[in-house]
Amino acid sequence: AAPLGVVGAAAFLSATPVEAKSAVDISAVRKDIANLIETDAAKRGDGTSYTGTFVRLAWHCAGTYSKADNSGGSNGARMRFNPEASWGANAGLGGARDALEPLKAKYPDLSYADLYTLAGVTAIEEAAGPTIPWRSGREDMPSGESSPPDGRLPDADKGNPPKTIEHIKAVFNRMGFSDRQMVALSGAHALGRCHENASGYWGPWTFAETTFSNEYFRLLIEEKWTLKTTHNGKPWTGPVQYEDSTGKLMMLPSDVALLQDAELRKVVELYAKDEDLFFKEFSAAFSKLLELGVPFPKAWWKFW
Repeated sequence: AAPLGVVGAAAFLSATPVEAKSAVDISAVRKDIANLIETDAAKRGDGTSYTGTFVRLAWHCAGTYSKADNSGGSNGARMRFNPEASWGANAGLGGARDALEPLKAKYPDLSYADLYTLAGVTAIEEAAGPTIPWRSGREDMPSGESSPPDGRLPDADKGNPPKTIEHIKAVFNRMGFSDRQMVALSGAHALGRCHENASGYWGPWTFAETTFSNEYFRLLIEEKWTLKTTHNGKPWTGPVQYEDSTGKLMMLPSDVALLQDAELRKVVELYAKDEDLFFKEFSAAFSKLLELGVPFPKAWWKFW
């Protein structure tokens, strides 16, 4: 994607945020998000839930950040407007935003930006994941006028492993993450699944898609991943993806590519063996992701 030009940068700086109030019972919001996930999962009755989708919502809300000009990021919640709402990378997230609307109505002083990021944090914690440091204070933009250019979110495939690795490293480095933090954040694929009507890909990464664990890394290392050629007894016509020996689990080209880079593979192997380490490093990286570009007030002692 082209860098944010002069006009785009001016729009980013001139857009007036809608300030969110602080008098919101965050613990009550967390409980309502958890109840929403649980109630919806019970209605579905198929082992799926909003868990992975809420994590993706928070991730994509924040993952547009660029440290070069401090543009993008979760502050503003611009993804509820075009152009971000119609980006291909955000396909399927409209339903997650709609599901959270009753909570926005119940807590009008909570910004959408705080709600979307808190939904992701709560989803992880309710799925037996680590505690994620999170604080309120994000503001909402009144339109998508200050949205960054499309192309900042990672693609699952760039044609071959070297190009795919180069791409995802560039995406995460642009935000200020190390390669190790990039691998840690990839572990969010322990949750949820891909949907053909959204990304074109199909299937879950693990057999426990509503439980946060290091299973994604263990499976990536221990299973034999082969190109998917059939689906429900018919030829697979979707994009390139990989499947395990059962045909019930999937990996994206960007997942398998982590094994093709010697240094990244070392981190994958480390997390596969040590879930506590993965939880610790994921928690720090995900919290950082959600705060990128957010102008939180500085504590008084940090002014000196």
